[in-house]
Amino acid sequence: MIQRHDPNEHGRDFIVGDIHGQLALLHDKLSGVGFDRQRDRLFSVGDLIDRGAESLQCLSLALEPWFYAVRGNHEMLAHDALLGEERGSLKTRDAWMINGGTWALEAGLAEVQMLLQHVLPCMPYAREISVAGKRLGIVHAEPPADWRNVATPSQELLWGRTRIRRGDETPVRGIDAVVVGHTIVERPICLGNVHYIDTGAFTTGRLTLIEARTLLSGIESSPL
Repeated sequence: MIQRHDPNEHGRDFIVGDIHGQLALLHDKLSGVGFDRQRDRLFSVGDLIDRGAESLQCLSLALEPWFYAVRGNHEMLAHDALLGEERGSLKTRDAWMINGGTWALEAGLAEVQMLLQHVLPCMPYAREISVAGKRLGIVHAEPPADWRNVATPSQELLWGRTRIRRGDETPVRGIDAVVVGHTIVERPICLGNVHYIDTGAFTTGRLTLIEARTLLSGIESSPL
């Protein structure tokens, strides 16, 4: 459910919003910050796939040694359609296709299924990074009220929008900050200690890439 990461002693850590098959846009962003694949790490809030034509290549990123993604709801839609208990059913297949999975028909369902089997074990529901003496959590959609409960399976981790719809600024306990995607925002916003960075790469052409130290700057290292 969760993977924890020690500090990066040799380079920088970056976090990227929902990519949705926009590989060229991601490469442009990485070039803009001089990303070094030998030293730097890139963390993703999930939703590597769907809607964009380069979804297969974006899903393959999860196998790169410098790339660390959490699982998004779109990866789970693909899982349910191709690997889940109801795989192959009209219900799961239609749910995926309606939400942007038609790229997989051109890529080949058998190839996508094989790739999913390899990448999903590399995409936990949550990650926690140690950065500059602080702890930064990542989930796709909505964290629990207490970070210590993040290892408990919950649909909210993949689909939740309650906090942002209510404008809830209550900090998540037990962590310095959390980064999420899932809900498109015009620009990155913060509610309490939860940072929303999905700026709609597929629909707006804006992909947010932020260095972890920048995001954490000014936050006291004393999670409740």
